[in-house]
Amino acid sequence: MAANQGERTRRRLSTEERREQLLTVGARLFSEDPYDDVWIEQVAEIAGVSRGLLYHYFPTKRDFFAAVVERESERMLQLTAAVPGVPAREQLAVALDTYLEYVHTHAHGYRAFHRADAAGDQTVRRVYQRALAAQERQILAALAADPEFGPAVGERPDTKLAVRGWLAFTTAVCLEWLRGPELSREQVRDLCARALLGVLSP
Repeated sequence: MAANQGERTRRRLSTEERREQLLTVGARLFSEDPYDDVWIEQVAEIAGVSRGLLYHYFPTKRDFFAAVVERESERMLQLTAAVPGVPAREQLAVALDTYLEYVHTHAHGYRAFHRADAAGDQTVRRVYQRALAAQERQILAALAADPEFGPAVGERPDTKLAVRGWLAFTTAVCLEWLRGPELSREQVRDLCARALLGVLSP
């Protein structure tokens, strides 16, 4: 009887809901253990589905991990999207507040996202690199639309490199903050904001 009830519960989930459930489980497991130590059987067991059903959604473990990374990337881009007409300095503070809230609330997914860069699989690494490139473009576009910096900001040879380096810096700070938050969220936000504005100021 209990098994039948479980089957009915699983059937109530739509395709998208089931996919999201699997990605959520994957984000947690990939954040806790290295890629090679996560087993598809473990994901299926936690999600309460068969291994065959999981492979129906994601043909290989590589595809599954890449999907986890891509979902986390899309979430971060949406949460930190630029607002037209708002000064870049103000947007930076608001975006960092939102970003740090996400990092704290979705620590497992955040770790999984950045663990991808250390994965040996080139397909997964390409997903990760595309995600960073999208973040970089988003920041450069916001700066170019601000009168304080102007369209020429993207033409400075050091700007793109500075933004790319700042993304790496912010990632390192956030991962360290998650290990043992010695600084408050506001202190981390201000540290990251000063780091970017400092290198971009004329």
